[in-house]
Amino acid sequence: MIAIVHGKLQTVTQGVVEDGTLLINNGKITAMGTDIPVPEGAEILDAAGKWVTPGLIDAHSHLSGLNEPAWMPSTMDANEITDPVTAQVRMLDAFNPFDEAIPKVRNAGFTTCCTLPGSANVIGGTGFSFKLKQASTVQDMMIPGTEVMKMALGENPKRCYGPDKKMPMTRMGTGAVLRETLFNAKVYSDKLKKAETDPTVHVEPNFRLDPLVPVVRGERRCRIHCHQADDIVTAIRIAEEFHLKYAIEHCTEGYKIKEFLKEKDITAVVGPLKMGPMKFEIWGCRQDTPAVFEKTGINFCLTADGASDTVWLPSDIGIAMRYGLSFQTALEAVTIRPARLLGLENRVGSLEVGKDADIAIFDGMPFENLTSCLATIIDGKIEHCIL
Repeated sequence: MIAIVHGKLQTVTQGVVEDGTLLINNGKITAMGTDIPVPEGAEILDAAGKWVTPGLIDAHSHLSGLNEPAWMPSTMDANEITDPVTAQVRMLDAFNPFDEAIPKVRNAGFTTCCTLPGSANVIGGTGFSFKLKQASTVQDMMIPGTEVMKMALGENPKRCYGPDKKMPMTRMGTGAVLRETLFNAKVYSDKLKKAETDPTVHVEPNFRLDPLVPVVRGERRCRIHCHQADDIVTAIRIAEEFHLKYAIEHCTEGYKIKEFLKEKDITAVVGPLKMGPMKFEIWGCRQDTPAVFEKTGINFCLTADGASDTVWLPSDIGIAMRYGLSFQTALEAVTIRPARLLGLENRVGSLEVGKDADIAIFDGMPFENLTSCLATIIDGKIEHCIL
């Protein structure tokens, strides 16, 4: 058993508990409050003067896929740039539990991340969520049932295939590739469904379309990369056409169409927040986008969109607070909101009795750039501690 005592408990969903005690047993939070007796023999972590939060969550990373430390020519495994549609590839098959970025991010207070294929392809394959605990195999880290399908609009698919005179060369082509593939997946899915009750129907297996069956049935969420406002609108239009369950990734120019996004009740994963003008579609990157979304009532999470870059996400969030984002929404954007997006809100994302004991302890406000993470606990095990 572990007892965190005298901490400032940021529960996220139930307010703040000053000078609080939190008990951990068998990987779960078992008690929390101000008058909680500490059982004899418990390992005590004294958090006096410290901030205790749920373990942080980055809902959009490329942890392990970027293969850190990288070298040239690139050894990255995040993009299978051989065909604009690679729904059949899985980040699971490229995940390295010993990637150097993982302990760095864990030591910054992150306990859960979603790792995704990159955005070179219109349909890039499946990603998944995992705990950042020390383990020797991906099976010991991944969270079953969290698979999502990565898609991308905008400049990346165009620049990867257009120079070879291969579709998509234009945004028209990108939309057409996505629509045609989803159309074919829907036809295939309908045949499979009919074959379940009609023994006379034979459906030839299709390895490339099989991963899209749960997508077109609304059972698997699509994570659609798009920065530019018109690409965001296209993503929503196609998602509605095929009745997809989706989230908008980056949503960089979302502030230009904020009322539209509010009307559509979208979830956005916003970030990175400090992109320079390296390509046209991100020239409109602004640090006040989270504050604009908060004021408008748009649901969003925050991301670093990288690997070890996730270490700097808390200080990036501090910059967003400088531009008007409230602390409560900032904290939710890397805890309970991504937990909901990933379908894990019953396990992680807040300090509540019965939830997984995924916890971070900071020596100050987590989004202040002078603050350090002093301890990270995952599933009740201390993975990092300099208290």
